[in-house]
Amino acid sequence: MRFDELLENEDVLDALWDMHFDECTPIQEKAIPAVLDGRDLLACAQTGTGKTAAYLLPVIDLLSTYQYPSDAVNCVIMAPTRELAQQIDQQMQGFSYFLPISSMPVYGGTDGHTYEQQRKSLKAGADVIIATPGRLLAHLSMGYVDLSKVSFFILDEADRMLDMGFYDDIMQIVGRLPKERQTLLFSATMPPKIQQLANTILNNPFEIKLAVSKPAEKIRQTAYVCYETQKLDILRHIFKQKAPEKVIVFSSSKLKVKELARAVKQLNVKVGEMHSDLEQSRREEVMLAFKAGRINVLVATDIVARGIDIDDIELVINYDVPHEAEDYVHRVGRTARADRDGRAITFVNEKEMGKFRLIERFLEKEVEKEPVPEALGSGPEYGKGRPRGGSDKERGRGRGGRDRKRSRTGRANPEGTAQGKSTPSGKMQNSAADSKPAESAKEGAPKKRYHRHRRKKGTQPGQPLPDKKGGTNS
Repeated sequence: MRFDELLENEDVLDALWDMHFDECTPIQEKAIPAVLDGRDLLACAQTGTGKTAAYLLPVIDLLSTYQYPSDAVNCVIMAPTRELAQQIDQQMQGFSYFLPISSMPVYGGTDGHTYEQQRKSLKAGADVIIATPGRLLAHLSMGYVDLSKVSFFILDEADRMLDMGFYDDIMQIVGRLPKERQTLLFSATMPPKIQQLANTILNNPFEIKLAVSKPAEKIRQTAYVCYETQKLDILRHIFKQKAPEKVIVFSSSKLKVKELARAVKQLNVKVGEMHSDLEQSRREEVMLAFKAGRINVLVATDIVARGIDIDDIELVINYDVPHEAEDYVHRVGRTARADRDGRAITFVNEKEMGKFRLIERFLEKEVEKEPVPEALGSGPEYGKGRPRGGSDKERGRGRGGRDRKRSRTGRANPEGTAQGKSTPSGKMQNSAADSKPAESAKEGAPKKRYHRHRRKKGTQPGQPLPDKKGGTNS
């Protein structure tokens, strides 16, 4: 389905035309009509299905069609990380380029000047606020933010926010919102805690479910079965065979990222590192340098698996096996974007075989195994038995038993530790899902639920809307 079959605002369609957006993805085709009808929404879809446009486009259409308060925040979008908040804001500016709709990203790790800009926008009432929970709560605690007239509340990557321990923060923010609002919740997975949150904040939601897609066919996936002590030498071997041009190396911990970056630098390769210990300004500098080609290798935690959109990444290396199959799909999905070819290599040590066999089971194929270079000796034998997830400790046996396993898989720490604890899922963006969506809605539910703050504009066609104070006109 084409966007011009769902949206009527010519300014929005002009922006989509300029951005070369023509065909809707499955989630966009299902979500946009539901949001335009005023329904709450519960969508289970991984990043990469086009979900950002699925909620931004109808909200922009409604904000431009109806007259909302000019001195109040009308839409709040919650995101788990600064990178995702920035990315959403960039798309917001693109989609609303020809409209007088203001938006402001609100996140931590900034300087005093940026904080003051955020304060002014929140106080004056920017149309759309895209925020991380912690920083928005910090502004709310100062007493100058009024969310009582918010008409749209959107949670993006809700599962990751809960993994990062933001449940209480989200509920505090919800407590500041009016009961008469439209709430949209997007999550890559649907565990009980997400269902509980949905039951608490959603009102008879329209439901969309998209299965996790497999990696793109153009990605050549291979793996080295090796000992942990051989991984760094294999990495050096790969870079000596072909000089890296644009490569991401994923690791499970901040400590290992720093060690790997130092080791790669010794190969006279332009390398950058990305993890949560870096200041926001430094993270932005690294990403800009990587996009511009001034950095050839980016060593990163899963913080980079979401919130970046770079089309020409030639190679992704999983230095550690991801903890979940979804994480693997999202990591390797950084390459082979925009109809390009790509390659993904995973290093599998003797304790990671169980996890990798589970990934292969999800992929429904065996990943090609590369031989360990002869100079490094032989690696362990890759067994084909039942996936068991590594050592006894990793399987939750021994002291602590099942409780130990539950503790290991908890995701309070968003980036894991040097001991290899759980990391959050990495996500893709802006690629259509291969699977067929399923939808459900309760019988007899009202089709439309109008907002108390909006009324049809009384302006003549072509007459500009009043400018907003605060925020940045998109």
